[in-house]
Amino acid sequence: MIIRSLLDTDIYKLSMMQVVLHQFPGAEVEYRFRCRTPDVDLTPLLPVLEAEIDQLCSLRFRDDELEYLSGLRYLKPDFIEFLRLFQLQTRFVHLSVVDGQLDLRIRGPWLHTILFEVPLLAIISELFARHAYPDAELAEGRARLDDKIAQLRALDRPDDFVFADFGTRRRFSREWHDEVVRRLVEAVPGSLRGTSNVRLARELDLVPIGTMAHEFIQACQALGPRLAESQRFAFDVWAREYRGDLGIALSDTYSLNAFLRDFDLYFCKLFDGARQDSGDPFVWAQAMIDHYRAHRIDPTTRRLIFSDALDIPKAVAIWQRFRDQAQVSFGIGTNLTNDTGHAPINIVIKMTECNGQPVVKLSDSPGKVISTEPAYLAWVRQAFDSPSR
Repeated sequence: MIIRSLLDTDIYKLSMMQVVLHQFPGAEVEYRFRCRTPDVDLTPLLPVLEAEIDQLCSLRFRDDELEYLSGLRYLKPDFIEFLRLFQLQTRFVHLSVVDGQLDLRIRGPWLHTILFEVPLLAIISELFARHAYPDAELAEGRARLDDKIAQLRALDRPDDFVFADFGTRRRFSREWHDEVVRRLVEAVPGSLRGTSNVRLARELDLVPIGTMAHEFIQACQALGPRLAESQRFAFDVWAREYRGDLGIALSDTYSLNAFLRDFDLYFCKLFDGARQDSGDPFVWAQAMIDHYRAHRIDPTTRRLIFSDALDIPKAVAIWQRFRDQAQVSFGIGTNLTNDTGHAPINIVIKMTECNGQPVVKLSDSPGKVISTEPAYLAWVRQAFDSPSR
């Protein structure tokens, strides 16, 4: 069994789930799986994937796990009590083969489907690694990890370079994920400030790190008052729920320009910073710094988080450029938890519908655009003044 605890997920799924419980308990959604790596056949995984999903849906939050979650000040007692009753249900997962490719869709109440994404991606990633590399050795992975640690230790201000593990969804395996994070805790405790994985945060006494994801802002296309206001609506709802906690705004759901349009003085003061997940990180960081300065806010008081396909050299280059102009930190995923010498696959599960209407993500990278309805995509582009590239 790959997933043995419902805490083996990313904290932002739980923080978003709490908002859904309190603000949108009746919302209905659809998610779709996509493999962005070309010429990969995942259909041989289908039988064992079905078995893993059955096992996943047998899990419940244990009392000791709920006690840990109740110690996170932003998770509220009624949400903890809801989790005490919660169980994922197989009836919301639809697996098939379409045109020779694995087709995975999740449909149902948002409140009861939101926790599927991270464990399902982790399961598929690990099953693929077992299938594609049945005799895989981890010596190369350990050598690469040692090299990363050496690079971090060689920095001129090593404890100023801070990052978190964001690698749950595309890890090589659960065991390798555990080994990587434990090794980082031992080797660079000043730099590793946390992990998105709640189970590992609990086991290793790390900070669980994460705020919102694209799906939250996307869903507000269907839940907000009008399309052009939906991003501001999402930020308002988030701020009302957490009232100062989890104050990092995701910036690229509709493009950086659309984000800066909506992220006015009110939000600049209300949020602690922003996260970049697509586009050019150097362009993004300079634009954010200029934006804060234009609103008479000292950018050194704000946090800029980078999480788009990072490796250590790229993150270091960003840090060296902007470390004295803002609070810079990083979320590093696949390059930590699936850099073993065996090629990983790039897989995602993204929301495509909410309350019966399509929802889209535009992104600052063309390859990350999520849309199933071209006409609706064009409408969203118009609403956010984000032309196609």
